[in-house]
Amino acid sequence: MADLHNLVHRYLELWNTADPQVRAELADALFATGGGLTDPLVDVTGAAAVSAVVDAVREQFPGHLFRLAGEIDAHHEVARFTWELVPEAGGEPVVVGFDVAEATAEGRLGRVHGFLDKVPA
Repeated sequence: MADLHNLVHRYLELWNTADPQVRAELADALFATGGGLTDPLVDVTGAAAVSAVVDAVREQFPGHLFRLAGEIDAHHEVARFTWELVPEAGGEPVVVGFDVAEATAEGRLGRVHGFLDKVPA
């Protein structure tokens, strides 16, 4: 059984890592072959594609970090969690989302399904 809490924390670390090369390496280590990310704005497969999405979001929101907004709820290789994108210096979240992450038997992320609850106008 995968350590889902650890996978979620590593997934958020991926989003918060400043160095693009390190981000790509983290995505490679975190996602299973054929794994990916689907949310209202993207539907990508493969660690390189996930890393490219993270790159684009980081460019759109410089000086912001992703953080958990509550507890991780997990069972049967599936975790759900709410996250916030907040300014590094503190303040109100500019984006709030809710993700469901599926782990593989090998303990890697298979698919992350994202939902956006709050987005900038």
